[in-house]
Amino acid sequence: MENTDKLHGLSPYLFWDFDTTQFDIDKNAAWLIQRVLEYGQMSDWNIIEKYYGVDKIVSYALNFRTLNPVARSFLSFISGVKKEDFRCYRIAQSSPTLWNS
Repeated sequence: MENTDKLHGLSPYLFWDFDTTQFDIDKNAAWLIQRVLEYGQMSDWNIIEKYYGVDKIVSYALNFRTLNPVARSFLSFISGVKKEDFRCYRIAQSSPTLWNS
């Protein structure tokens, strides 16, 4: 199965800055997972969940430097992983902003 076949069904706007003909769904898994978590729709989530599985998605997400708090909470809820275990949570806690932005 070609990469373009694997990407079929994902929202095209997720790839606004990427040439899908050159995209490798396995080599760029972390990028795709983060993009779907932060900008995707539920249908996009269903596609990556079916392809990668929740455990693999969470293993990538645990190492993201940044991740939308809503996406982090969603992953924490469905996987049972504490939000404190996510790298992005620890980084955000260790560098608070000086004012609310």
